[in-house]
Amino acid sequence: MANEQNITRRSLTDRRPDQSDWKRVHALTDEEIAQAVADDPDAAPIMDAAWFAEAAKRLPAKKQLTLRLDEDVIEFFKGQGDGYQTRMNAVLRAFMEHAKQAG
Repeated sequence: MANEQNITRRSLTDRRPDQSDWKRVHALTDEEIAQAVADDPDAAPIMDAAWFAEAAKRLPAKKQLTLRLDEDVIEFFKGQGDGYQTRMNAVLRAFMEHAKQAG
């Protein structure tokens, strides 16, 4: 449960004026933006084609199997759209990782 002292509440009527220097931001060149990102230790890594090629190599191998599931479970996941089997796998993986951490 969250500690109430650590919660900051905001509403749409509690907006503060925008203090961004938009003229300076719009004047930045692509090179300046790229350098600022490169200098930022908190910036996300660049995910270009090479990054995705390497990431794909680290995916766990999939194994096909026959699995019997309740119809309502299948319909729930199918109702979320394409990729329902991937989402089912993600739920099972999250459960597995949680169980591993719990010991």
